[in-house]
Amino acid sequence: MRNYLFLLLSALLFIVCKEANKNENKQEDTVQTLPFFNSADFTPEWIKKESKEYKNIHEIPHFSFLNQNGDTIGKKNYLGKIYVADFFFTTCTGICRSLSLNMKTLQEEFKNDPEVLLLSHSVTPEMDSVPVLKKYAENYGVDSKKWNLVTGEKEAIYELARTAYFSDEDFVKTKEASEFIHTENFILVDKKGRIRGVYNGTLKLGIKRLIKHIQLLKNEE
Repeated sequence: MRNYLFLLLSALLFIVCKEANKNENKQEDTVQTLPFFNSADFTPEWIKKESKEYKNIHEIPHFSFLNQNGDTIGKKNYLGKIYVADFFFTTCTGICRSLSLNMKTLQEEFKNDPEVLLLSHSVTPEMDSVPVLKKYAENYGVDSKKWNLVTGEKEAIYELARTAYFSDEDFVKTKEASEFIHTENFILVDKKGRIRGVYNGTLKLGIKRLIKHIQLLKNEE
């Protein structure tokens, strides 16, 4: 009797999970327009072009860093492009490997698409020099025409992470400027430098959603 009840509960759980996944996929399929994100709480906002708020949508400000080849990379390199940004460090033994592998998945997915780029910022720039980033890039098969790993002034990178990409949850709580940034977020940015999506960069499901949303952005006028 006990085994029968266990099998029955397992079957019911399987059906519930299957229906939940089906509903989630159905909701994803009905998404036609991506929202904008204007604050650190990542509240999605659907703002129409004719709205007065449209001109005040949050944008990534100008920045200037060095990439793995020693080239200066700034906002001008990404304007007019859809891109995915994240924050990592080369000596990380935790989530960074998953982040980099999933960035590589995106690189492969859009390798022949000049509209889509990738941008990874080192949060330990004092250790991640250009040569260190170069070696890391080689280890992960980074295509420098598609994906930039950047280093620079720590204060500038941390300021960008916190106020531009809203990528430091702990900072919202502690306000400690020197605190170490560690986030699993992949940030989707549109051709005008506006945040259009936030994803868990360690999860395959998050990457699958991200790829779908990039395709949606490509269809925007």
